[in-house]
Amino acid sequence: MSVSDTNKIDAVQLGGSDVWISPMGTGTWQWGERKLWEYGRTHREKDIRAAFRASLEAGIYFFDTSEGYGRGKSERFLGRFIHDSQQGMVVATKYDPRPWRRWEKSILYAGHRSLKRLGLQKVDLYQIHWSMPPLSIERMAEALADMVELGLTRAVGVSNYDEKQMHLTYQVLSKRGIPLASNQVQYNLLCREVEKNGVWKACQELGVTLIAYSPLAQGILTGKYSPELPPTGSRGKYYTASLLAEVQPLIQTMREIGQTHGGKSPAQVALNYLMCKGAVPIPGAKNERQVRENAGALGWRLTDQEVEALDQASSLR
Repeated sequence: MSVSDTNKIDAVQLGGSDVWISPMGTGTWQWGERKLWEYGRTHREKDIRAAFRASLEAGIYFFDTSEGYGRGKSERFLGRFIHDSQQGMVVATKYDPRPWRRWEKSILYAGHRSLKRLGLQKVDLYQIHWSMPPLSIERMAEALADMVELGLTRAVGVSNYDEKQMHLTYQVLSKRGIPLASNQVQYNLLCREVEKNGVWKACQELGVTLIAYSPLAQGILTGKYSPELPPTGSRGKYYTASLLAEVQPLIQTMREIGQTHGGKSPAQVALNYLMCKGAVPIPGAKNERQVRENAGALGWRLTDQEVEALDQASSLR
């Protein structure tokens, strides 16, 4: 969908494509996902509709979803909200490889179904969610190229791809004159593996935009959780009391840095850190309040010294 030139002032070009996105997006994993994000208990449709509106009002017009989020519910919700909105936005979704999807046409079929749920004739970015058999990296890349040539998407990307898989995909797409626009990976102050495993370096070399999912480590970097107050649901099983205790010094550093910028919260510091690194974070939001909080990461910038201090404080992980 078209985005006005006004919204492009601080826009980020998506790789070598002609798609421009806001410097931060809104992730929609929570929209309809019950097991991990407790949809129906902690938030409902009215809450996520308000989150959608608040995103646009804050200048966040890039929305990322997947056919796998809530078994398609996230796409359906986003599609309804888009239909009711008169504003331009950039929409990304993802194909989920599954063992029974054995042919390239499976990607085209899934893409058509995603478009139907979204109520769109084409998306701005279509991504492979994971690299897994039975389809090879090369065959999935060919299917992505087909998606572009058939007019089903403006740009294509991958998610959770390592350095080698990125290069293979890039080579296949290049032969057909199509850029690899993005690689969506987990990246936050508690998970900086992409800086060490070659993925971040490959993105820079190939001109691929790095989209950072779980930029707040599923809420841990907001500072609202502690050993005495762990997250609920399945997140609480992973983020144990000992791990939460280990993270507290980093949270304190984030609070101190935030105070030098007019009282920015740990979450806002964590998101700004990723943008300073050159990534596009896509924090999820269950409601309007969380969107407003996330949007507070825009319009200012950490100093190089503060980025270095956060690098040092998070080096324990």
